[in-house]
Amino acid sequence: MTELLSFIDAVRPGLGAFLLLVGSLLAIIGTVGVLRFPDFYTRLHAASVTDTAAVTLAVIGMGLLAPSWVVMAKLVAIWLFIFLTGPTASHAIANAAHTAGLEPLIGRQGRGEDEGDAS
Repeated sequence: MTELLSFIDAVRPGLGAFLLLVGSLLAIIGTVGVLRFPDFYTRLHAASVTDTAAVTLAVIGMGLLAPSWVVMAKLVAIWLFIFLTGPTASHAIANAAHTAGLEPLIGRQGRGEDEGDAS
């Protein structure tokens, strides 16, 4: 049993750092999606999904590196707040945009109006 606990203690910092790295890369990918996607709704989707996933991975990574259970409890409270408010805020923003009349871009992008299908 002591070998298992020593193995877990040896792996925890590396796994925590890896999860923090993956979370930060996911946040960067979400930022690129916000800059590259063509309309408001796809940009909002890229921001909200990657934001929630990146925070989840980062909080798990920080939890593995946490020195005490008190810090872990605070991280769980922060994660729960972001996990509940992030998607709710994104939904409220999308609903407000739809109510205001903002239409999503539908169809193939990058084609001119005079170009038809080749078939």
